Amino acid sequence: MKNYLKLVNFEFNRSAKLFAVLLGITLIVQIAGVIVMSKMYLNRANKEIYEYLIPKAEFLSIVGPMSFQSVVRSLWFLGPIALCIAGVGFYIFFIWYRDWFGKNTFIYRLLMLPTTRLNIFYAKITNILLLTFGFVAFQLILIPIETTVLKWMVPKEFRVDMNVKEIISGMPELNILIPNSIFDVIVIYGAGFMVVSILFTAILFERSFRWKGIFIGGIYSLIAVAVFISPLLVQDFILNGYFYPIELFVLEIVMGLIVLAGSIWMSGFLLKNKITV
Repeated sequence: MKNYLKLVNFEFNRSAKLFAVLLGITLIVQIAGVIVMSKMYLNRANKEIYEYLIPKAEFLSIVGPMSFQSVVRSLWFLGPIALCIAGVGFYIFFIWYRDWFGKNTFIYRLLMLPTTRLNIFYAKITNILLLTFGFVAFQLILIPIETTVLKWMVPKEFRVDMNVKEIISGMPELNILIPNSIFDVIVIYGAGFMVVSILFTAILFERSFRWKGIFIGGIYSLIAVAVFISPLLVQDFILNGYFYPIELFVLEIVMGLIVLAGSIWMSGFLLKNKITV
C-alpha cells in the first residue's frame, strides 16, 4: 500500500502542470463568458428600452430575464469543459507513452521498483480518477462564483437567480459530469473506470507486441465491449424483453465487474510477463 501511494503521488505530481493549466483556462474563460454575456444582455436591454422606448415590462415579456442557463449553454462555459475532457482523454494515453518515449525511457525505472508491477497500473488509473474528480470539484466550486458575478452585473429585475442544483438539473451534459445522487456517481464513474481499464490494457498489448499488439488490443477492446453489452443484446435479439429493467441493470453491473476484473488481470499479466526491462 505504501509503494502504491508513493506511485500515486509521483504520478499526480507529473500531471500537476497540465491540471493547473486546464483549471486556469476554465476559470478565465468561464468568468469571461459570464461578463461578456451579461454585458451583451444589458446592452440589448438598454438599446431597446432607452433608444427604442420599449417599456421594461414589455421587453422582459418578449426577451425574458437573464438566467445562468444562458451562460451554461454557451461555448464560453461548455468549451473549457470539453477541453478538460479532451485533456483527460489525451492523458489516458500520454500517461503510459510518456514513460516509453520520454527522456531516459522512464518505464524501465518504474518496472524495476521493488513493488508489484500491477501497482503501476493502479497508480496510473487512480491518477486519471483524481484528475477527473478534481475537474468536477473545481467546476462545482466555480459555478457559485460565476452566479455571484452575474448578480453583480445584472440588476435583480432583469435576471432569474438559480442555485447550483437547478443549474445542473437544467443541463443534461452537466448531469452526466455531476450526477445528482451517489448511486448515479457510482454507475457513471464506474463505467468510466471500466473504459479506462480497457484502454490501459489495449495500450499494454501494443507495448508488449508492438504492431501486432495494436491489432490484439483492438480485438480485446471489442470483446470487452461485447461482453459488457451482451445482456442488452440477449434481451433485444434472443429473449425479446424477458428481463425486467432492474434485472437487466444488475446483469450490466455484473458484466462490467467481469470486464474490469479481466482488464486488471490481463494488464498485470502483461506487465509481469511480456514487458521486460
